[in-house]
Parts: sequence; structure tokens; C-alpha cells
Amino acid sequence: MHNIKSFASVLFLASVLASCTDSPNEPATIDSKGKPEMKFSLTHPSQTRATDTSFEQGDAVGLYVAEESASFEIAGNAVNNERLVFSGSDWRSDRKLYWDQGSYNVYAYYPRLDHVSSVSDLPLQVSTDQTAGGYEASDFLHASALGVKASQNPVSLTFRHIMSKLTVRLIKGEDYEGEIPSDAVVYVHNTVTDATVDLAAGVATRDPRGQRHTVTARRNGQANYSAIVVPQRLDNRVPLIEVVANGVSFLYESKFQFKPGMHHIVSLVMDKNPEQVKIEVGGEITDWNQ
Repeated sequence: MHNIKSFASVLFLASVLASCTDSPNEPATIDSKGKPEMKFSLTHPSQTRATDTSFEQGDAVGLYVAEESASFEIAGNAVNNERLVFSGSDWRSDRKLYWDQGSYNVYAYYPRLDHVSSVSDLPLQVSTDQTAGGYEASDFLHASALGVKASQNPVSLTFRHIMSKLTVRLIKGEDYEGEIPSDAVVYVHNTVTDATVDLAAGVATRDPRGQRHTVTARRNGQANYSAIVVPQRLDNRVPLIEVVANGVSFLYESKFQFKPGMHHIVSLVMDKNPEQVKIEVGGEITDWNQ
């Protein structure tokens, strides 16, 4: 009788485990060969863009998983530019991905590109018109996790900005008459907008043959404007920041270094005489929020 009860208990436990595994509401995380499914947990810088706060539903990142002992190439990796989409609560790929034995390096970037021509020198360009969606599209993010082994636990990927950001705050000088108009336009002149990105290192490099362009900054709010800029150094004094307000141009010339992943904040003081523009360089912030 004791053996019969024990056997019945074993059968009951097995049926419970099978029902947990086979439940349509609980997708299997192990394939038929015992390989665990790849899962990922993504964090935006400071957990606070896409909507200027965090990733939002529908955002897609590009994912690579390469064997640690092998070279990271454009193709032939364990996972090649797989699309991970944020459902609002977790990240899901278009197909199930499973781990093999061994150690892997994981690389991810945002926003995802349909075509990647190189993983070491990926050509990118920041938008010259960042008044709308061009700002978000220019804010390239990167994350990596090295030496990852097969596990049912999600791989943690913390993203960081690899471009540079410039914020211009418009300040009324003592002689400035009236209020700064809400339709003022801010331009960032003389920066190269072309870059190449190393997806392993997460480094953006200014294209040495790239042409200098003018970037129209996004308006964040009253008298506050921002632009995403390729990291670069302006060694010579050049026209850099221009504000057009009420048909009057306020132009500031300067040298400048746009540091990777850095948010540069400057205050531009506008006086009655547009030729007497002053600027105050403020702080530098990493992992900016927007």
C-alpha cells in the first residue's frame, strides 16, 4: 500500500510539472534539446529616451550575440541584428532564440537599422533638422554584456548615449527689450554630421572626410533648445551658435569640444545689440534624460 501511494504521488507531481510546462499561458523557456531561451532586460540611460523618459511600447533595438572566442562579424554570429521590440512590459524577438554552451558577448543598439553594412565602421548621420523626429533618430544608444553564459535569467543591458548633446538656454540681457519670442530658432553651425560607429566598443567617430553642416535645434520649451551632435573638436574659432529672434540674428563664434556621451549646457545672453552676444558655459552631464 505504501508503494502504491508513493507511485501515485510521483504521478501526480509529474502531471503538475507537465501542466506547468505545457500551459499555453506559460511559453516554454527550454527547447527540445534542453537549451534555455535567450531573454533580455534593457535599461535606458538613467532609465529616463525614446519618449524623453524611457523606452516605450513599439521601440525596437538591434541585437547581436557573438561567441566570446570568435570575432564579432557582420554575419555568422549566434544572433545577427535580431529585432527586439518592447511590448510595454518586456522585450521580444520575432523568433525564439536559444543559448548554446559556451560564453558569448552581447551587443545592442538603438534605434535599430534594417541594414547594417559594418559592425566596426557603421556609417551614421545625425539629422540637420532636429525640430521634430530628427532629434530622437539622431540620439544613438549602445549597450553590451561580455562573457555571458547560457541561463534562464535575462541578460541585463544598460544603454548609454554615444553622441553628444548641446543645450542652449536663451537669457535676456539688461538691454534686451521685450520677451524672447516663442518662435525663436536656434542653429548649431560648422559641425560634421557624418560618423562611423563601432558596435562592439560603442564609439562614434567623426567622419574625417565629412562636410560641415548647420543643425536646426529642437525647442524643448520657452527659451530652451537642444541638438544631438557627432563627437568632435572645433579647434578654430568659427560661427557656432546662432539665434534668430524677431528677424534679428544673434551669432556666437567659438572653439568647442563635443565630448562623446556628454550633455553640454550653455547660456546665451542676448542684448539689444546683436553683436554683443555673450555665452556662459555651464555643466556637463552624462546619461541625460532627454
